[in-house]
Amino acid sequence: MCTKHDGCCSSKTVATPAQSSSCSSPKVTSIKMATVATSEAACCSSSSCTAGGDPSDEESDSGSITQARYSHSWKIDGMDCPSCARKVETAVNKIEGILEAKVLFATEKLIIKSNDAGVATIVEQAILDTGFTFRSPDQKNTPKPTGWLSIIAQNAQIIAIASVMVLAAILKPYQPQISEWLFILTCLVGLYPITKKAVSLAKSGTPFAIETLMSVAALGALYLGESVEAAMVLLLFLIGERLEAFAASRARSGVQALMELVPETATKIVDGDRVEVSASELNLGDIIEVAPGSRLPADGKILTGGASFDESALTGESLPVERFENEPVMAGAVVVDKVVRLAITSKQGENAIDRILHLIEEAESRKAPLERFLDRFSRWYTPLMMLVSLLVIITPPLLFAQPWETWVYRGLALLLIACPCALVISTPAAITSGLAAAARRGALIKGGAALEQLGRIESVAFDKTGTLTKGKPEVTDVVVSEGVEEAWLLKHIAAIEVGSSHPLAVSLVKHAQNKSIELPEANDKQALIGSGIQGAINGVVYKAVAPSRLEFSLAEEMSDKVSLLEDQGKTVIVALQDTQVIGLIAWQDTLREDAKKAVKALKELGIHSIMLTGDNPRSAAAISAQIDIDFQASLLPQDKVHYVEQLSEQHKVAMVGDGINDAPAMKASSIGIAMGGGTDVALETADAAITHNRLIELASMIELSRATLNNIRQNIALALGLKGVFLVTSLLGITGLWVAVLADSGATAIVTLNALRLLKFKSKVN
Repeated sequence: MCTKHDGCCSSKTVATPAQSSSCSSPKVTSIKMATVATSEAACCSSSSCTAGGDPSDEESDSGSITQARYSHSWKIDGMDCPSCARKVETAVNKIEGILEAKVLFATEKLIIKSNDAGVATIVEQAILDTGFTFRSPDQKNTPKPTGWLSIIAQNAQIIAIASVMVLAAILKPYQPQISEWLFILTCLVGLYPITKKAVSLAKSGTPFAIETLMSVAALGALYLGESVEAAMVLLLFLIGERLEAFAASRARSGVQALMELVPETATKIVDGDRVEVSASELNLGDIIEVAPGSRLPADGKILTGGASFDESALTGESLPVERFENEPVMAGAVVVDKVVRLAITSKQGENAIDRILHLIEEAESRKAPLERFLDRFSRWYTPLMMLVSLLVIITPPLLFAQPWETWVYRGLALLLIACPCALVISTPAAITSGLAAAARRGALIKGGAALEQLGRIESVAFDKTGTLTKGKPEVTDVVVSEGVEEAWLLKHIAAIEVGSSHPLAVSLVKHAQNKSIELPEANDKQALIGSGIQGAINGVVYKAVAPSRLEFSLAEEMSDKVSLLEDQGKTVIVALQDTQVIGLIAWQDTLREDAKKAVKALKELGIHSIMLTGDNPRSAAAISAQIDIDFQASLLPQDKVHYVEQLSEQHKVAMVGDGINDAPAMKASSIGIAMGGGTDVALETADAAITHNRLIELASMIELSRATLNNIRQNIALALGLKGVFLVTSLLGITGLWVAVLADSGATAIVTLNALRLLKFKSKVN
């Protein structure tokens, strides 16, 4: 049971890690989703830009976490970049009694585990000490006020400092002493909160934050008598931070539509009456009514009739889709044309939105290799550059009798230019924008590592049923042996298929029911892996087996019929009563409308495609000929794994599938991609998912990944290039402190804005 602590965090007793997730309503989840693109695309405000470090860094002793009795969570406000997450995480982890603390930057959430219920108060104070604010995870985001007055209020500090500096500059020719003191006072007053925060961060475990560098440089400039320079450095720093916050809000706007996906209230049907209830009070099996234009508060199953639903915010599919009786509909979908009643099918915190959120949170620990390198790089880079700056300051005066003032000034400039903000943010900014752009198109990519891997794919292996085809085959032919009636055959073979989720089984059962055939109860049903299924009815064993898996040869006439059906691209099974052949059943699945276009688009990108199927070679050849794709047929699940492993030894391979039997092959590939309508196992195993089942989006995902990798290269070149130029000019005395700050903030702003271009990515294939 969730209880509030001081109205600011939620906590609950946990017995195992699986039970330790913090409580939140669907509404909270939808709000948090708005931060999918939150900006790692904003500049870092520290020398260590990271969303919490490497996965290895976040691992805790499993035994300790298992013993955690309490889990607390907060929403942290004011985090403009991943470095902020690191600051909070570092400070909280230093608190005695904390077993684990993790800041999920993408969802602005801090989660801790401990055995002390009272530790929450100390955590809250630590958050405040690091310069951030917090609120309850179930508290709504309050919209920021707009208008000129609100803009002035938000930028009051910058406006005040700039105004005093202008006044001081005007007075300088007439009252130089007063002008000098105005610059000094302006700098000291403006620097006070920055220096205070630097001290707090140093105490909490972050001694090399940008606030520290800024304070050292500004105070050093004042010591040298460069009051104008010091004030200019301060002003540019504050403007840079404001630009970074603006960039963060721009990145958040990329998924702004996801903020209000789940309504706060729902119309529940109780004893035939309509009752308005909170969406958080809905339970499994509750009946709700949703009017046209309203969103679903949870996942549901349509009870009667059908309706059109707009699922664009979740899947990227622009056109409404038809859903009929007993079909599932995702939370957040909008009813288009009629009032509809649904039965709730998702528990609290487990609807479609929550699952997407979980994937996004998981993605934070799956960083791109380059991003992980830059994270590690930043941890020793800033201390090293501070040492280099110190050597620049003391070496020329001590060894070459150079003036101290000159080299102290140049050392301080070097210190500011050396800040790695732009370099470290270059990768997460681009990757976050890329992930957000993919999500808007209905593609879920689980982190930077998967996004980076996509761009290097050279081959794509497709499962056939449910991937290249719609996965909804229909029974087309029933061939019976002599003396066997069609209805009798369907009755017994459909009976052993009841309960199976395989598309062929579902289709056969539905076909028998449509013919009003009453199905008997079958016992001892079991799947024959890669071969078929068997079951017993009244003590007699019946089997449905693929022709290629039979342990004996078919009669010539029956074998010819199998060949004829397979040549037509149909899937055939042999129906057996014990070991006697009683007939054949054939299905035909239809290709997805965009399958041929998707294969062609991949070919244009230089990517080879191949279809992997358990079907016979003739059926596979008939399908492959329609879409111009190579194929491997008669593959068992383990055969798919071996084939993918062999491909992976030669080049980078993506495996696209939708079923449980595709999961091992996905794991064996360089990157696994699941169709959104696939099984939970496939979705969990995959590194990416196409939520709307449009295959053409696969080429777009690869294009987006390549664009992201190019963007990262551009960002790194910009960051290093600008810093390199100004580093040389500062050491030669050509540029000063304020240019150093401008170089740092400018490089960060340019890198961030360049990354934000990915939010407007448009694929060439559609």
